[in-house]
Amino acid sequence: MKKITLILFILISVSSQAQKTENIIIITTDGFRWQEVFKGVDPAIANDKKFNQGDSTYIYKKYADSNPVASRQKLMPFFWSEIATKGQVYGNRELGSKVDVSNPYWFSYPGYSEIMTGNVDLQVNSNGYKPNPNSNVLEFLNKQSKLKRKIAAFGAWDAFDRILNEERSGFPVISAFDKVGGNKPTPAQNLLNEMRDNSFKPFHEDECLDVFTHYQAMDELKNKKPKVLYIAYGETDEWAHHGDYRSYLDAANQVDKWIKEIWDFVQNDPQYKNKTSLFITVDHGRGDKTKTQWTDHGADVAGASEIWFAAMGPEIAPKGEIKTESQFYQKQFAQTIAKILGYTFATDHPVAEEIKEVFEK
Repeated sequence: MKKITLILFILISVSSQAQKTENIIIITTDGFRWQEVFKGVDPAIANDKKFNQGDSTYIYKKYADSNPVASRQKLMPFFWSEIATKGQVYGNRELGSKVDVSNPYWFSYPGYSEIMTGNVDLQVNSNGYKPNPNSNVLEFLNKQSKLKRKIAAFGAWDAFDRILNEERSGFPVISAFDKVGGNKPTPAQNLLNEMRDNSFKPFHEDECLDVFTHYQAMDELKNKKPKVLYIAYGETDEWAHHGDYRSYLDAANQVDKWIKEIWDFVQNDPQYKNKTSLFITVDHGRGDKTKTQWTDHGADVAGASEIWFAAMGPEIAPKGEIKTESQFYQKQFAQTIAKILGYTFATDHPVAEEIKEVFEK
């Protein structure tokens, strides 16, 4: 009888530790600072006429509060009500939780390459760099039998075709003004293509507005049901470079709404419900030492290496906001993503180890 009981205990224990995540959605919002994520509106920027677009009243009414915790909740309500209670959030440096890029450049292409390859290639030193010679974790996952041809990526910036090396990687990468649907677009995809092409183009042909990237990705999620989906929003970075703090905050708030829309769909779909994880992060930080530098990033901008990330899903314990001393790096994200799905990312270049704390109960 004791042996039977022991066997049952072992079986239950193994079952409870079994892989539960079958799908993952990776989301980035370009260059969104940890300062706003964890502290909400920065009054020094909001009060500056150079940056508030002449509408500080709007900023204060919609997002500000004398309590930084309340302000961050107004800015990102879903993030702080759902992800921070049911998942994990890293990067509040004021509490000792540090996350940084490892590459020495502190701008987009090297940052996205580091996220996806788990490696720092010093040759990847320009936003105009050629198709990435380094294998990425999405490419690796596309080679796994359960995931093959069930990977898709959507990015507002046209560089994602090169960052993810679409031609070699073998999965679709829809970036900027790429058409969705190939040679046989559905009526909905035709409409998305037409609306995007005929839209206002504040960032010219290099980058489309996030709304098009989002709805293209949602169309994919609802109709093709990918097991691995990457969505890269870009307006947080663009409006920051323009020095438009109101629009920067609005863009972040909109991304939060879209993440809620994604999660609401996921949790009401049989393929995804309780079998899907989210991983959310950024490619780089921004300046903070002088308020004029919040618009910029790069190796000469203090603080631009400082980033954050969040994760939520079946494999991830609900630890909430991490308030203990820790130091993690962007290059650890690729292996963490693979491990969330139950794989070990291995390729012909070094891959940094996963963030083990994400999986600790």
